Amino acid sequence: MNFPTVTALSPLDGRYAAKLQTLRPLMSEQGYLHRRVQVEIVWLIALSDSGMPQFKRLSSGARKYLMNRVEQFSTDDALAIKEIEKTTNHDVKAVEYWIKAQCQSNELNAEIKTELAQCLEFIHFACTSEDINNTSHALQLQAARQHVLLPCIDEVIQFLRDMAHQYADVPMMSRTHGQTASPTTVGKEVANVVVRLDRARENIAKVKILAKMNGAVGNYNAHLSARHDFDWENFSRRVVEFAPDSLTPGLGLHFQPYSIQIEPHDYMAELFDAIARTNTILIDWSRDVWGYVSLGYFKQKLKAGEIGSSTMPHKVNPIDFENAEGNLGLANAVLKHLSEKLPISRWQRDLTDSTVLRNMGVALGYTVLAYQSLSIGLHKLEINHETLAADLNEAWEVLAEPIQTVMRRYGVQGAYEQLKEVTRGKTVTPKAMQDLIRSLSIPTEEKDRLLALTPATYIGMAAQLAKRV
Repeated sequence: MNFPTVTALSPLDGRYAAKLQTLRPLMSEQGYLHRRVQVEIVWLIALSDSGMPQFKRLSSGARKYLMNRVEQFSTDDALAIKEIEKTTNHDVKAVEYWIKAQCQSNELNAEIKTELAQCLEFIHFACTSEDINNTSHALQLQAARQHVLLPCIDEVIQFLRDMAHQYADVPMMSRTHGQTASPTTVGKEVANVVVRLDRARENIAKVKILAKMNGAVGNYNAHLSARHDFDWENFSRRVVEFAPDSLTPGLGLHFQPYSIQIEPHDYMAELFDAIARTNTILIDWSRDVWGYVSLGYFKQKLKAGEIGSSTMPHKVNPIDFENAEGNLGLANAVLKHLSEKLPISRWQRDLTDSTVLRNMGVALGYTVLAYQSLSIGLHKLEINHETLAADLNEAWEVLAEPIQTVMRRYGVQGAYEQLKEVTRGKTVTPKAMQDLIRSLSIPTEEKDRLLALTPATYIGMAAQLAKRV
């Protein structure tokens, strides 16, 4: 039954549904069922290649038909499985029965139908439900990471890198503790974020996605009872690790050799923690940009017809950064629970992970939504050179740092204290600062250098650092 998006309980499937169309096929229940079908069929084909006398190698026609059930999996197929589940009250068994029904379809030619009819009992052979579920979750996460999450992060990083280079030479007042501090450049502050995100992105990308296929409690009990002289562990490894397009298709994951009934989920915790750390960096950046907009360092491009306030017509609010911050917080709340809960299971199995795992798409959905909001907001920003310059020109007190540092180099006693007395908590004019410099007992060339210094030129290596990021 199709519901209007305005009736959705979650905004991910309501207000923001259109923004998550690339993630939904991967992380929805349909995506989960799709991967279950994939795992069951890959396992079946691999079994046919294992040399078992009772299960002859499937023909190319039968293989093509089965793999087409994976490649052409549709919403109608997912709904058909859900219809079977109404009777079985078991989601994995419903998948098994659906595949069996596909193998007996009247659309098949008689030869392939006869061939597949002889292998029906090898569908889900020796598997526990978690052999199918854990591999399906792994495939979901691998696809979401590769096709949605990392591209979204890369888009943000690239835009910020371009900003860092573009504004590398634009001086800006720093604000430590919210107070005026040694100047920097706009580009250097953006570069700081780029470096952090590069490292965080690498941590997400390098997590190995693990999967196990070793039976009810991880010992191949059923497998060996059926075929005791076969290397089931190596067989399972091949199914998990072989590339999907190899002669005997596999899943393209990393093999987990030790488990209870469930894969331990440690890799999931590692992945979700890495995503959450990335999100935390972007919460920090969203708040900083919000503050810079408030100070007038950035203006926002106007959009025709857009309204900032229902009562104050002048307002242009930084809503994209606010939306990003809010959704990143929601994402991290779910990611934190996932990473803390999933690695914990009573004895060889409890079911608390099952319902929690169904919310992986929620965590990634809020994450992707936030990245999109952030990207939209960044594209709206315009630098306000006038405000940046005026802010610097009103903060000559920041030159107390270089002046007292030069004084100390030349052994002037009480240098720090002298500058503190002149500048702390006071409005300092350019004339007052230059008069102070002229009175110092330091070499003339040093005086000249300090006299040429302004808040806008006192930026250290900021420009170079921004340009090389």
